[in-house]
Amino acid sequence: MVMKMIQTNKICYKDSPLGIIPKEWEVKRLGDLGAFSKGKGVPKDKIIDNGYKCLTYGDIYTKYDIVMKNVKSFIDAGTAEESQEIQKGDILFTGSGETLEDIGKAIVYLDEEKGYAGGDIIIFKNSEPINSLWLSYFLNSSTANSQKYKMGQGHSVVHIYSSQLEKLKILLPPLPEQQKIAEILSLWYEAIEKQTQLIAQLETRKRGLMQQLLTGKKRLKGFSGVWRKFHLGSLGVTYCGLTGKGKNDFGEGKPYIPYLNIFNHPKINVNLFEYVKINPIENQNKVRYGDIFFTVSSETPNEVGMASVLLDDIDELYLNSFCFGFRLHDFTKLFPEFACYYLRSDAFRCEIYKLSQGATRYNLSKNSLMKLILLLPSINEQTALANILSSADNEIDLSKQKLAGLKEQKKGLMQQLLTGKKRIKLL
Repeated sequence: MVMKMIQTNKICYKDSPLGIIPKEWEVKRLGDLGAFSKGKGVPKDKIIDNGYKCLTYGDIYTKYDIVMKNVKSFIDAGTAEESQEIQKGDILFTGSGETLEDIGKAIVYLDEEKGYAGGDIIIFKNSEPINSLWLSYFLNSSTANSQKYKMGQGHSVVHIYSSQLEKLKILLPPLPEQQKIAEILSLWYEAIEKQTQLIAQLETRKRGLMQQLLTGKKRLKGFSGVWRKFHLGSLGVTYCGLTGKGKNDFGEGKPYIPYLNIFNHPKINVNLFEYVKINPIENQNKVRYGDIFFTVSSETPNEVGMASVLLDDIDELYLNSFCFGFRLHDFTKLFPEFACYYLRSDAFRCEIYKLSQGATRYNLSKNSLMKLILLLPSINEQTALANILSSADNEIDLSKQKLAGLKEQKKGLMQQLLTGKKRIKLL
């Protein structure tokens, strides 16, 4: 290939199989930089509380991003003998996933002690002078991912193999520049990690507040009245969601609240509506501010009967077919802003759990739900409690916005630094 040099702002660039790159950089195949091996299956029942560090396929997806450090999964000596050893600096790839975007996620193992890799993990050990942390960043960049997506094979489960990863083209800066890039990106990685930990702490604190405040174990200053008992059914009436709809009716028309909006959010998210055609002569139930929605079935008993409350005024809005609505007679006994916390509290969820019925799929009887007893403070106290928990939510939301900003900054930096579009001054 003829290399064409380009001068830009006193920095010389050249053509390459991966586009225009700095003249000092190289493009190499990953297979030319080291060797691959395969992890060996580690059954879940072999994971113990202490022993030899172990990484499973699921760990890579659920516990780590770019860096694998302070591993908390362990196996005993016998299982270790049958597993594939890994060392500090090794890169681990996931060998399969449900979508193209899932395959080939790469992380670098940075614990000092050796570990062991489970099945469906592809291990790369570099033999050339390479900064492994830099390589892990590059292998998760858009430049590498776009290549991996083309390598995926399969439909319901997508696979990628070491024979394909060997052909992955790597943009290779000089080692000092690799090290500097890794240092800079790690600053953002550490900031993201700290922000993630802060959010977890805030969410834990909120759960603690809910356990104390929503059961009356801890009372707010100025409130001392006795909490009153009410059957849920005495506070309002139920209604059903959409009826008589086929798949051709969905995708356009009027907004409706989908199942997952209710399942995932104690307050209905107005940015997550879907759409359905509604004929003017149809008799469909419209929802309104203060309505409470319940899911009626789930794959596990602890996920059935999730509740969500609409806290916005929407002119015309409907409810999906797989949930039912509950409309309060008035707001003198149950305040909607309080209900969204109370109905997701551990105490209330525990009562719902007792009502779940089924084997492979669990269902909730509407009649049984309406017989549940709620222990409620006065509306004034409900309002005060809702304000405190809402403030906790706002703090969590702001922290999540900051986290999203940090992730976007890291993504932009990766795109700039790992392609050579932005260069670093080396001391």
